[in-house]
Amino acid sequence: MAKPHGPTVLSVPAVAEGQRLDNFLLRALKGVPRSLIYRLVRKGAIRVNGRRVRVERRVSGGDEVRIPALDRPGDPDAGATTRVPDGVLRSLRTAIIHEDDDYLVLDKPAGLAVHGGSGLSFGIIEAARLLRPAAQLELGHRLDRETSGCLVLTKSRRGLQTFHEALRSGRVAKRYLALVAGRWQGPPQRCDLPITQERDGSGRKRMRAVQQSNGDVARSASSLFTPVEAFGRFTLMEVDIGTGRTHQIRAHGQALGHPVAGDHDYGDAEANRTARAAGLQRMFLHAQAIRFPDWRDEERLFSAPLPEDLQRVLQALAETTR
Repeated sequence: MAKPHGPTVLSVPAVAEGQRLDNFLLRALKGVPRSLIYRLVRKGAIRVNGRRVRVERRVSGGDEVRIPALDRPGDPDAGATTRVPDGVLRSLRTAIIHEDDDYLVLDKPAGLAVHGGSGLSFGIIEAARLLRPAAQLELGHRLDRETSGCLVLTKSRRGLQTFHEALRSGRVAKRYLALVAGRWQGPPQRCDLPITQERDGSGRKRMRAVQQSNGDVARSASSLFTPVEAFGRFTLMEVDIGTGRTHQIRAHGQALGHPVAGDHDYGDAEANRTARAAGLQRMFLHAQAIRFPDWRDEERLFSAPLPEDLQRVLQALAETTR
């Protein structure tokens, strides 16, 4: 086993010839969780003959397998694996829209962050890695914690690189459904205001859509708002974005005078009270569809229906306006 002061090098015996690396390690490292072994291999912390490898690699007699010290105090990879409630894992299993060798596409449940941190012990990526420990799972992009809908995780290096290149080149198209405060007047409208980050009075980070002429350091962003149906003092919108700036739709909606319903950071307090009375318990923002090219340059298109909790809100609003 590993010593606390440094890594251990295991020599593969002749009798282990042809075993998969993960099976060899599970036998050699008794008591070490399978998920931890996969994570260490994926990160390159476990190497064979000095090289990064994958867990399915077949070992040969005489191979040298370098293993980091697993019991160093403070080592983020030491100890027990990430604890994720069984209910969350079941929810993610049923949320899978599509899976192949390169992509895992989820209909993300609202209320789950995409990754741990800031007081959260786990997020979707950590939970998904428990479901698919042999895959090289990474987040293709992000969604806000309260936002539901299409979320792309990549399972291979080529999938990750291709998806991120498509993001940089503007070849990823995303469509959202958003309920915004106020009745939309007129045709669809595109908002091209750049977005900058600032801090509010309490020191929390906020995004703001600004005019390019004001000298702020801002990132370009473009959102196309298309009205779908009016619901009393609200309007259901389709919002198409080619960029994916932090809080882009929320900041652009606020700049246009139509903030997203249920948004406590950028929204309208009175409209939020009305929406809450209709049963809205979160921000009304749903990632309905995403389209992107894969590594073969073939178009991928995935969609997720509006979840039942948001459908019920629309029904309640429709009944109050009859």
